[in-house]
Amino acid sequence: MTERALPALVLLALLALWEALVRWNGVPHYVLPGPVAIWGALVADWPLLWTSLLATLRIALLALLLAVAGGVGLAVILAQSRVLERALFPLAVVLQVTPIVAIAPLLLIWVDSVTVALLVCAWIVAFFPILSNTVLGLNSADPNLRDLFRLHGASRWQALLWLRLPSALPFFLAGLRVAGGLALIGAVVAEFVAGAGGAGSGLAFRILEAGYQLRIPRMFAALALISAAGIALFALLGLVQRLALRRWHTSGG
Repeated sequence: MTERALPALVLLALLALWEALVRWNGVPHYVLPGPVAIWGALVADWPLLWTSLLATLRIALLALLLAVAGGVGLAVILAQSRVLERALFPLAVVLQVTPIVAIAPLLLIWVDSVTVALLVCAWIVAFFPILSNTVLGLNSADPNLRDLFRLHGASRWQALLWLRLPSALPFFLAGLRVAGGLALIGAVVAEFVAGAGGAGSGLAFRILEAGYQLRIPRMFAALALISAAGIALFALLGLVQRLALRRWHTSGG
């Protein structure tokens, strides 16, 4: 119990130190607000920030669902043929290593809907971890079990369904945890680009708005909400991983 509470105690100590330093040095709120001022802004602006948080999470979660569908589907196709994997996988790598801040402005020009552009940006960064981890998992099935399936006359799709997909599940869930955070990052980055053009209602837009108005406590409150949402999403996907694997795989804990 003490070990589980240790991160929270460290966080509280850091927040207390932050507040003490700000008060001791008389730092103005418009330069660096303390945790108390940030909490006050969070409470005062909660209706606005909550609505913006839901808008950002909606984009991130929808992008994550699309990344799961596309990543797993393409991984299954690539795992059926080494030729296809060698031909198409490098294209996915190119998509992953291209900075999203360079793609977002182009998408906002090419796509009429800002929401669709934000969704595509978040999907791009969430897609690759799921694809790469699932392909790795599908190719990591026990060769002895593959031979056993082949010995008993199992078809390729039977081997995929009953051997390769279960073997890939731990890899997929690990990629899913990474993709969840990346989807949120992609949504926020795209909102920053869209917000600079005067469009958007997510938390990133609220950060830009607060900066223009010098409402720095609100800016930090929005940042805190983004961090809390990322932590909650990571913890939720970790729970899904443990529940899915705990009965049959060592990584389930």
